[in-house]
Amino acid sequence: MTLLLTILAFGLMIFVHELGHFLMAKAWGVGIEQFSIGFGKPIAQFTSHNVQWRIGWIPLGGYVKMKGENPDEQNIDDENALSRKPWWQKAIIGFSGPFANIVLTLILFIWSFMMPVYIEDQLPVVYKAEGKWAQVFAPGDSIISVNGKNIRGYSEFLQELLSNPENTVLLSRNGNKQTVLISSSEVDSLAKSLYPYADTRIGEVVPKTPAYHSKLESGDRIVAIDSLPVSNWYEMREIIVNSEKDEVLLTIERNGQRFNKVLPLESSINTGGNKAIGIIQYQPVKYERRYKPLEAIQLGADNTVNFIVLNYQALGKLVQKPQDLTKSVGGPVMIASMSQSFGKKGFGSLLFFFGSISLMLAIMNLLPIPVLDGGLILFAIIEGIIRKPVPQQVQSILQTIGLFILIFLMVLAFYSDIASEVLRFMNR
Repeated sequence: MTLLLTILAFGLMIFVHELGHFLMAKAWGVGIEQFSIGFGKPIAQFTSHNVQWRIGWIPLGGYVKMKGENPDEQNIDDENALSRKPWWQKAIIGFSGPFANIVLTLILFIWSFMMPVYIEDQLPVVYKAEGKWAQVFAPGDSIISVNGKNIRGYSEFLQELLSNPENTVLLSRNGNKQTVLISSSEVDSLAKSLYPYADTRIGEVVPKTPAYHSKLESGDRIVAIDSLPVSNWYEMREIIVNSEKDEVLLTIERNGQRFNKVLPLESSINTGGNKAIGIIQYQPVKYERRYKPLEAIQLGADNTVNFIVLNYQALGKLVQKPQDLTKSVGGPVMIASMSQSFGKKGFGSLLFFFGSISLMLAIMNLLPIPVLDGGLILFAIIEGIIRKPVPQQVQSILQTIGLFILIFLMVLAFYSDIASEVLRFMNR
């Protein structure tokens, strides 16, 4: 069911994207010849209002064929041709598709927060405190409540501190209760200096990482690294990050049985340049949270903006380290794997994942690569600067190069998926 929903959602994202182009082109009086979801030979098509509507058998995108769009037909003497429109209208038409995906993302994010949100959290128990907070919190402190509201998890504790300018926190230390006053302005400092207790169990395994290829599983407990016993997540992470070797020997406990596995260490832009094996903390506290409509709208908008900023930052880092490209791109297999993971956390989490994919479509389409929307916008802006269209021959050459770049990225995504699964199979 999750895979079916993913396929349908991907189709919706493509439809919304192309609908954005279609509506804006119609608004500026551009003639539309085809509206296609998918590429290749059509499995269904019909003609209505002089537009051929079709569904291609390769469901990896779509397109709106506009009159006078291709360089070899830009001499069309027709006021309805795209080539006859002002440069700024061309730019807006190019941007309208990605913009439609951004709007869809915002809707999906808000919708996901309006549904019951299933939270996974750490225990509200302090492992250690640093800086000035070491004088306030001690290892083993258990956080009971904030302003009289019982606390279920550590993230909920931080969230509640933001609800009032001044907060009264009730702690339990060595069986004795005591109160601490914390202002909301101090939450950022607290979040950087206070660490909740986290054991060495694996919560999730990140696809296409050493842990994934070695078939580590959620619930596995790492009891030693290079024969050194580890008792908490921070201790374990420090050994991995600071390892001078290119691999580590893990002693793993699963269903009461212990076994060893040698895992290579990997560093990429996804890990901030730190060595890692591709695992996420196990979070034992699970609860449901409901947001009010205004809160959902605010969270949806904030997450949309933050997602855009973080992805462009990641693209910037990728330009600086192109060797990390194979670790950063993924195709249908990776999307399917991630959709299954999010689906297990509830429909709201799956909606959030779909919104993220929709936003990624917008971001990728805005890259200044000819044949993508960003290429059309780039040509339009150049036309606005030099006061005449980019020569047809130049456009044709650049679009051919852009097509090869796009094909290369698609092949790389598929290769990355297949290579990852083959490596995982070989480690059976």
